[in-house]
Amino acid sequence: MTREQLSLTTLARAGFVGLSSVRGELDELVELTGFGVDELLPALSAAADPDTALALALRLLRHAPVQTARYVPSRNDARRVFRVIGASEGAAEFFLRQPAELSALDDPIIALPTADELRADLLDAVGAVDGVAALEDDAARIALRVRYRRRLVQIASFDLEQEDPVAGLDAVAAALSDLAAAALEASLAVARRQTIGTGPGRFPEAEVRATRFAIIGMGKAGARELNYVSDVDVIYVTEGDEEAGLSSGRAVDIATRLAMLTQRGIHEPAIEPGLWEVDPNLRPEGKDGALVRTLESHIAYYDRWAKGWEFQALLKARPLAGDLELGERYVAALAPKVWSSASRENFVESVQRMRERVTDNIPDDETHYQLKLGPGGLRDVEFTVQLLQLVHGQTDERVRQRDTLSALAALAAQGYIGRDEAAAFSQDYRTLRLMEHRLQLRHLSRTHLMPRDEGDVRILARATGLAPSAEQLLVRWNAIKHRVRGLHERLFYRPLLSAVAAMPSDDSGLTGGAGLTSEQAEARLAAIGFRDPRGALAHIAALTAGVSRRATIQRHLLPVLLQWFAAGPDPDYGLLTFRRLSEDLGTTHWYLKMLRDSTGAAERLTRVLSGSRFAGELLGRIPESVAWLESEEELRPRSAEVLREETAAILGRHQSAATAAASLRAVRRREVLRLAFSAILGFATIDELARGLTAVNENVIEGVLSAIRAERGDAADLEFAIIGMGRFGGRELGFGSDLDVMYVFRPLAADQDTAHKAALAIVADLNRLTEDNRLPLDLDIGLRPEGKNGPPVRSLEAYRAYYKRWSLTWEAQALLRARGVAGDAALLADFEAVADEVRYPAAIGEQEVREVKRIKARVENERLPQGADPARHLKLGRGSLSDVEWFVQLIQLQHAAAIPALRTTSTLDALAVAVDHDLVAEDDASKLRDAWLLASRARSAMTLWTDKTADVLPADRVALEGVARLLEYPPGSASRLEEDYLAVTRRARAVFERGFYGLPQRPTPTG
Repeated sequence: MTREQLSLTTLARAGFVGLSSVRGELDELVELTGFGVDELLPALSAAADPDTALALALRLLRHAPVQTARYVPSRNDARRVFRVIGASEGAAEFFLRQPAELSALDDPIIALPTADELRADLLDAVGAVDGVAALEDDAARIALRVRYRRRLVQIASFDLEQEDPVAGLDAVAAALSDLAAAALEASLAVARRQTIGTGPGRFPEAEVRATRFAIIGMGKAGARELNYVSDVDVIYVTEGDEEAGLSSGRAVDIATRLAMLTQRGIHEPAIEPGLWEVDPNLRPEGKDGALVRTLESHIAYYDRWAKGWEFQALLKARPLAGDLELGERYVAALAPKVWSSASRENFVESVQRMRERVTDNIPDDETHYQLKLGPGGLRDVEFTVQLLQLVHGQTDERVRQRDTLSALAALAAQGYIGRDEAAAFSQDYRTLRLMEHRLQLRHLSRTHLMPRDEGDVRILARATGLAPSAEQLLVRWNAIKHRVRGLHERLFYRPLLSAVAAMPSDDSGLTGGAGLTSEQAEARLAAIGFRDPRGALAHIAALTAGVSRRATIQRHLLPVLLQWFAAGPDPDYGLLTFRRLSEDLGTTHWYLKMLRDSTGAAERLTRVLSGSRFAGELLGRIPESVAWLESEEELRPRSAEVLREETAAILGRHQSAATAAASLRAVRRREVLRLAFSAILGFATIDELARGLTAVNENVIEGVLSAIRAERGDAADLEFAIIGMGRFGGRELGFGSDLDVMYVFRPLAADQDTAHKAALAIVADLNRLTEDNRLPLDLDIGLRPEGKNGPPVRSLEAYRAYYKRWSLTWEAQALLRARGVAGDAALLADFEAVADEVRYPAAIGEQEVREVKRIKARVENERLPQGADPARHLKLGRGSLSDVEWFVQLIQLQHAAAIPALRTTSTLDALAVAVDHDLVAEDDASKLRDAWLLASRARSAMTLWTDKTADVLPADRVALEGVARLLEYPPGSASRLEEDYLAVTRRARAVFERGFYGLPQRPTPTG
């Protein structure tokens, strides 16, 4: 290819940007090298920045034509040179300073050098013999730095030639770390040369050689994870030699001199620039502490004064240079302190706060561009892995790895993190590190900021091979940030970590480890609250037996879960149900993963299982619902609109009323369980739960009725509707509440008898198809006219006639909470109009008022179960639900005709209206409201606790404690709940007696 044949398109495809000048520069390069354009162009196009590679090649040839020209003897070698200088202007600057070092690229780099090879090479550069260099001062610094950079460009050449540089990152980082360690060893040899002798700062050779001095690598240097240009964090340790007559104090003086000179040899100015910063500020007391300490002094400091973050910093400690045996003793002495540091109070929280401070301290204009410190950056991965290591490494030596990627693999292998998450974290971490490497390689300068210029991003895209364009690299990077941040937040802040960190180390024996004998484990379980410790131990053994991954994860989870179960009111039932659930779901891919990794699912599950037999038994029927515990949104009641949409879809799928009803009953069980979770975990108020339960039951009744009517095909013959009564009509249902209803029909084409028979058949089908053995749905028609003696269903006209002629006061009172819940809309509206005429009379006479009071007195005397304590009965007892509801209903009978706002089926809404119209004093209403709410909550809590409907506040302390915990009392509050309930209902009863019966106010005890 000739110059004239070089089109701008060809140059652009080769990666050139400055097209106007490229032809002339290529001409000059052809002239200087003797190569043809067809040889040079492919070699240049292999560079990350072909323009820079071309310009720098010309600079090199002009600066040292003889030396440079011989190092591009073939196309392949030219490609190697161009690739290095096209990715690293810093390397080109090195060659300009030291043109003879281009010989480093004479041959392809087939394999990376070993740590021993690098150490020997750099010691040779300074003429070291027996640990002491022949060179010193500038001569030594220049020789060391030139040899270091020669090796660096060879590593870079190897790196840039990799087909998959992401996969090769680990080996490159290890080689760079080994090169840094070799540089420190060579600089230490020079420092010994500068220390031996007489005069200021010099010591006798025997003393210098007797001084045991080790350089400990910290951070990335210790973990063999260094970048091309990283600060190298170090700690210095020394020891005297009593046999040689060298005291510890003298050794510290000599070692301090060695440390200072070693650092200068690395970064003090000279003709050849410094390499990188040696940072000793992770030492005890930081910048204010002694630069060098003895091993004994280090141990004493970490025993008495060190903070949590200092142990985290030691996680990667490794001897780098000097006396490696002393360095190993240093690491061994401090390792137990590192791996027990997580048991310190609030350790996990302190690590979390430290990560947040790092993010908070990033300048605002850099946050988005930070590869290392910003959200979704390298630090998110590193902090997550280190925290998991420190927490689980207390008892598991297998996760005690120095480097991030090995630690990730170990954490995944042992089940502390999901394999998918570990794989994603590893790949993203390597990718971010590769981007960081290439950014630093370009100018051989320390940076962690993504470039803002599009051209620079394009060069980075080509240098990494991660994307074909700047835009696509940014898209990939942002996806990585989002993924890393999400994983970091899920793993770094999971509650399980704090709980594991705080556990005594011997609790691992509870899960079958070697920590405790069976007798000791049973004693421990009994001590923390299990009433059947032998049974609990059997459940634990079943859950953790074997070598499967499931058993491994259960062994990690159970010590913490046991503590959480024990914090609940019934840990034995909680553990039993957890075992059943785990046997049902343990083979699924998500169950144990969710418990381990979720921000709160595991703790929520223990609260549900140890606090509610109702939820535990229902959960056994719907085990997959445990997944809701991971999301607060899933734990909130579903709206009536959402339920209606699902019902419509079910009815559309099923032609048979029986199969549609089965699906609708399943939806009801599912949604009642969701509401039970909400109640137990405090995600819904009593009003939200009541309305949620009402909506769920309305939904199944309306859906089943629609399926029955569609299957019967009698819509043209009659209208049919269901009226909610009592707490159902008032939208005040609790767990275990019956559904009080009345049925009404209206003939259309059919005659009265035929329509009545059809309505009776609909009622029979409705009772049959809503029957649910697991979660009873009791349609109670006891509030219909004439009570048990009345027909199950009447026509609208029959109701109208009955109420006009025969209605009793109690029936008008019952209608106060009548509300249409299902069926034909026109019939529902017409029934409510009939009901309004009865329940909102223009006037109610004194005789009717006396009748209401007489019936209430009979209810108190006759309906209260034999032997029941009136002070503890939640429904019929003194100051309980019945008192409040009858009090409000009497007001409605007397005043709703004149005050339309009182025409509501809700007890508390009517009470609020009564206050607004000065029918009840606010203080009295508050006492009634408090009693009604507490009794309602306690009644639902009784059902949740026992899985049975109960109306009496238990006297048994265990049951009372269970109810108290469901009412969000702290542990040990059984007596406090009892006292609160008796006091609240006593005050409500006083208001009731005065306002309902007209009895004089009696003195009320304080409290």
